[in-house]
Amino acid sequence: MSLLSPVPSGADALVCSAKGCRRTSTRALLWNNPTLHTPERRKVWLSCDEHVASLGDFLSVRGFLKDTIDVEALTDAHG
Repeated sequence: MSLLSPVPSGADALVCSAKGCRRTSTRALLWNNPTLHTPERRKVWLSCDEHVASLGDFLSVRGFLKDTIDVEALTDAHG
């Protein structure tokens, strides 16, 4: 028996990026690694409400976090 809930599908397919989490994301963390990416490039991690702080802290400590926005504000330009 799996302890993980099934991955949402369809409109709810935006799953949190935290390891083992399958909740629907509410926030998007925009980041880049300056040693690998051009300054304007943004990678995206998705987060549920529970994991936004821990994912943001992980990226901030490394100097990677650029912005955190609502998932609804994501566009194709964000990656």
